[in-house]
Amino acid sequence: MTTAAETPLLRDPSFRNLYLASAVSQFGAQVGYVAMPLLAVTALDAGPGEVGLLSALTTITVLVLGLPAGAWVDRVRRRPVMIATDLVRAAFLLSVTVAWWLGTLTMTQLYGVAIATGVGTLFFDVASQSTVPHLVGRDRLTAANSALVGTNAAMDVGGRSAAGVLLTLAGAPVAILLNALTYLCSAVWLRRIGKPEPVPAPAPGERLGRQIGDGVRFLFGNRVLVAIAAQGGMTNLAFPLCSTLLPVLVVNELGHPAWVLGAYLAVGGLGMLAGSSTAHLIGRRFGRGRAVWIVGVATAPFALLVPFAGWNIWISATAWSVLCFRTGVNNVLLVSFRQKVTPDSMLGRMNATMRLILMGAVGVGGLLAGLLGEVWGIGAAMWAGAVIMALSWMPIWLSPLRREV
Repeated sequence: MTTAAETPLLRDPSFRNLYLASAVSQFGAQVGYVAMPLLAVTALDAGPGEVGLLSALTTITVLVLGLPAGAWVDRVRRRPVMIATDLVRAAFLLSVTVAWWLGTLTMTQLYGVAIATGVGTLFFDVASQSTVPHLVGRDRLTAANSALVGTNAAMDVGGRSAAGVLLTLAGAPVAILLNALTYLCSAVWLRRIGKPEPVPAPAPGERLGRQIGDGVRFLFGNRVLVAIAAQGGMTNLAFPLCSTLLPVLVVNELGHPAWVLGAYLAVGGLGMLAGSSTAHLIGRRFGRGRAVWIVGVATAPFALLVPFAGWNIWISATAWSVLCFRTGVNNVLLVSFRQKVTPDSMLGRMNATMRLILMGAVGVGGLLAGLLGEVWGIGAAMWAGAVIMALSWMPIWLSPLRREV
């Protein structure tokens, strides 16, 4: 007789529905990732500063709402939160396409949609990462995260490739409409998750502020979580420095068609897919903690090739793919470490505090990209990101994870 732990994950109806919801929404999100800044550039003639701000606003809201989101998610059932945020994000993205068709689209509206979708993504991701241990059990976390991250990476490839085709054939507004529809599909699959979710035990008299503080103290009191946060913060600061201004560089300055931008980003998705799909094998070969810094050291030189996009965009794209491979490995191994060392009652707050650091770094990176691009040029922003990326393995090497097997 096959036990629950032995049943293949995708034969578990509850996990399968979460998996499908995650896959379709990630596909749409990657279409929107390419389409939103390009719409700003092509329809509203946005410059580097405006594109940088648009990128930052999708994540900067985490700095304000990240910690309360985690404490709140720990107080409620998580699936309804995920469904509600899917519906909200779909509505706001639909408004962009409608406004473009009516000829009323403005940068102010795009900024507002970026903030709203950023808030929705914050609550969705905190709830989603916190519900995985409940659905699969802690003994299958690495396998579950490998499936989720690997498929999300495949959706990165498909979404960004589709974005390049859609942008060429139908334009950015249609691509953004597709993004909205994928969130609706995600909500449908989430509603089909059948495994009952226990209602969190109430904490009478315990204030939200105290719960937030407990979550922050838990993370910063754990050396493993601190190292993961430092490594992820450096990586997430570096990525937008390298990529935020790519639409301006590739389409405006180099004169390439939109499909080239989509292809560049899709190559990165292939790297992410390869990394996440092989993370468990690499972790088994070197030890899961050692694998993170060994892969980081081995791929560090490629970071310094990314800024050569203006000289040869395909050399830069290849280097970008190698860095995304590393990120795929890290996403599987480090997220599993995070979930394993955190009790169920603290998962929402740990994930929210971690997300505050990680997505806050993305927001800061987007702002810095816009600032450096305006003052010293796009190359300066990309070089700053490349140097940070090349050094981002060091926090793991200096932590107890260095020898973790």
